[in-house]
Amino acid sequence: MTPETREVQVLRERGQREVFCGLTGIVWLHRKIQDAFFLVVGSRTCAHLVQSAAGVMIFAEPRFATAIIDERDLAGLADANEELDRVVGRLLERRSDIKMLFLVGSCPSEVIKLDLGRAAQRLSRIHSPRVRVLNYSGSGIETTFTQGEDACLAALLPEMSASDAKELLVVGALADVVEDQFRRLFARLGVGPVRFLPPRQSGELPGVGPGTRFILAQPFLADTVVALERRGATRIAAPFPLGVEGTTGWFQAAAAAWGKAPEDVARELAPEIARAKTALAPKAAALAGKTIFFFPDSQLEIPLARFLARETGMRPLEIGTPYLHRALLSEELPLLPADALLSEGQDVERQLDRLRAARPDLTVCGLGLANPLEAEGLATKWSIELLFAPIHGFDQAADLAELFRRPLERRRRLAA
Repeated sequence: MTPETREVQVLRERGQREVFCGLTGIVWLHRKIQDAFFLVVGSRTCAHLVQSAAGVMIFAEPRFATAIIDERDLAGLADANEELDRVVGRLLERRSDIKMLFLVGSCPSEVIKLDLGRAAQRLSRIHSPRVRVLNYSGSGIETTFTQGEDACLAALLPEMSASDAKELLVVGALADVVEDQFRRLFARLGVGPVRFLPPRQSGELPGVGPGTRFILAQPFLADTVVALERRGATRIAAPFPLGVEGTTGWFQAAAAAWGKAPEDVARELAPEIARAKTALAPKAAALAGKTIFFFPDSQLEIPLARFLARETGMRPLEIGTPYLHRALLSEELPLLPADALLSEGQDVERQLDRLRAARPDLTVCGLGLANPLEAEGLATKWSIELLFAPIHGFDQAADLAELFRRPLERRRRLAA
């Protein structure tokens, strides 16, 4: 995959936005780090948001909860730190499986100036060595929902030991099935040792240092990248492993950093590529020629648009992204269709006007916009679903295309 050299024009907008907050990242992070617990320090609204997004039944025991900030806290009638210590003590007494506890800040905790960083240090001293207590902000005041993962991973960096060993670090939460596939492929390519961030167990945090080469699995990890580079690690520039083309380029970039010959890499990847293309072909045939419009939400929009345009034949009309990090997307931007409008930020009313004028076959947007747009006769895809589903890698390329085919098929059946 060889990106063309051309300047990508961007429409920058600032206005009202429609996005979830970073608390939503807990939904996939609590599944990934299997001995961690995420305690949101927030309001009942925060609790309802996370509970609804996760779809967890009331009798289940998930590894997340909310310490409710109520009227007494907001009025200063209660000592919020004493209340937090009490809640954490009860939680850890009841749940002996917890090895790492994240205190997750929210808009309400920031409004009352509750210092969760200091609280995490205090609680770590109390509950050490059985439990490590960390904190990060999931507040949605100035962020979009995937930045919750970025903040969580950046919070893990100080816990990672110094290391001079040459290792490949794959950064970004991946479904376990995808992680297992990637491990096998890296082993076949002779690349490694390979570590993953976040790990499945909190005790498996990798070391980091000048020998670390890291490659991103997700495009929304800017703060984590900065923290890794401050520790001496070097980023491997690559497209993101979405679709056959993106996954091929991703593995090629990692293998090149390990000095592997391109022809050897091509030979090892050939069966994976062939199988993935065969599975993808019927899905792509159903999507070819259809138009798609991306609202800014997850920061996955650019690699998704590249995949859909180049591998399924869809026509992106507008590719909206909350933030555009040119360095992290340097391998992706030149591969976007030249006639697609790329927009950064959002003025939702103006973007809705452009959407209604374009009348695309499919609109990718947040939950808050999807139902109203469906009522207007537009087929929609919830962008948050793409974070919950395994979509990375060769074996998932056809599944990724199917996620976009399904709402179009539903619309076709309803019309019939």
